[in-house]
Amino acid sequence: MQSQFKQKLAFIAQKKMTRKFMFLVLMFFQSIAIFAETPAKATWYRYYDSKGVANISSNVTPNHIRHGYEALDQNMQVIQRNRAYNTEADIKKAPLRAAQARQNAADLKLKTAYTNSQVAATKRDDALRHVKKQIAFQQDQLKQLQNDRIYFKRQQIEHLRKAESLPTTLKNSLDNNQKNIEAKKESIQSLQMHYRNTQLEYDRIIARLKAIE
Repeated sequence: MQSQFKQKLAFIAQKKMTRKFMFLVLMFFQSIAIFAETPAKATWYRYYDSKGVANISSNVTPNHIRHGYEALDQNMQVIQRNRAYNTEADIKKAPLRAAQARQNAADLKLKTAYTNSQVAATKRDDALRHVKKQIAFQQDQLKQLQNDRIYFKRQQIEHLRKAESLPTTLKNSLDNNQKNIEAKKESIQSLQMHYRNTQLEYDRIIARLKAIE
């Protein structure tokens, strides 16, 4: 009985040792994997001058950038290559970068103002609906002015038929009525143009927002 107990204890101890060994092996391979995934750190920087002579230093200098350089690890193995800086190419690209920067700023402004194209479409519809109401109101007033003119004209014809001189009040009414009709027509035309411009502007905004969404 005692022998069986000792054998059982030995089996348990062996099992614990096996688990511990497996754990250590697993930790070892994990360490290797992490080390392999860690990118090598540059220790030296090398560039070749116009004569093909290699120049090595522990930091990047203007000459490195001008000629293009290689980043080396501590074993002098190349881990990264950087092209030479081209002044002429950079100058040529400057207008394009400036235009892109302006476009990015404009896009950010649109996003801040409208969030997305759906919000912009809702604001467009609200704005156009408001302008439509203004146009309808101005057109109603124009119709009233035109009806008033018909009334004034009938009075004018009646006085002319009787060979009577036109009363001053009637002359003033006719003159003021004509001026108000012309002003009202101009106002309607202005609102109609505003409607078209608003629609075009929102269409541009919505198209841009859709492009960057």
